[in-house]
This record gives sequence, structure tokens and C-alpha cells, in this order.
Amino acid sequence: MAYHSKDPSAIADLRKFEEEVMEKTDLLPKVPGTMASTSFSHIFQGGYSSGYYSYKWAEVLDADAFELFLERGVFDQRTAISFETNILSAGGTEHPAILYKRFRGRDPKADALLKRSGLISA
Repeated sequence: MAYHSKDPSAIADLRKFEEEVMEKTDLLPKVPGTMASTSFSHIFQGGYSSGYYSYKWAEVLDADAFELFLERGVFDQRTAISFETNILSAGGTEHPAILYKRFRGRDPKADALLKRSGLISA
């Protein structure tokens, strides 16, 4: 995301830019002569770019929907029927945001994913 939020002409040294961006989250030792970000072709080739991050939105929807099952009980029949009716069976018949809101009773929130990922406390 750092590459997408910076003017490319302002990046004079790619290696230095990557090191600065990655220093807070880098978990693996560096391999001499390589750069992780420029070898990650998903973000630089084929027009995929920011579309790659739509997977994270799918995770938000997944975690938020499952949170309702956890709130009401995993085997709650009313929740299961609503999920089947509004999500599984209705896919493509209306805008996904409308279907999701009908199922969940509200717009999606990222909190459940943040909790599941250990980024906020439960």
C-alpha cells in the first residue's frame, strides 16, 4: 500500500524505500540481491494492483457474518435460514451490500476480523 499512496517520482531509491516501509513488520532475514516488494507481481503486473486487497474485504465480511453466528449460537436456526436466504440463495439478485445488510441487520464492520487477527481484544 505504501507504493500506492506515494508519488512514484518521490521514490529515488527503491531498496531504501522498501527497507523503511518494511522495518516495522519484517519477520524474515533479507536475502541479498532481492527485494520482496518488487518480486510480488500481484501488485505490479496485469492490472491487478489494488484489486488484490479486495480479499481483505472478503475476510471482513466472513468474520463479521460469523460473529452473528457466535452471538446467537453457531447452530441458531434463524441465523442459518437468514444466511441461506439473504446470502447463499440470493447472490447476484441484488447489490451485495443490500443482501449483507438484510442478513446482518447493519453494514459490515471490521471489528470481528480485527479480533480474530488478535489486533484488538475481544
